Amino acid sequence: MTNKLITFIKESKAELMKVNWLTKKQTINYTLLVVGISLAVALFLGGLDVFFGKLLDKFILK
Repeated sequence: MTNKLITFIKESKAELMKVNWLTKKQTINYTLLVVGISLAVALFLGGLDVFFGKLLDKFILK
């Protein structure tokens, strides 16, 4: 059991050394991009919700 755990940890460390990690600038840029797109989608869907809500009130739910 102990040998398997040690082997797992060594192999995990070796694999992590192969990973191409993002730079701090790239991480910040991608984070801002995701937040910006999320806000844009939220505003768009919120606008549709308001529009269709008013449409329902005006024509269907008089």
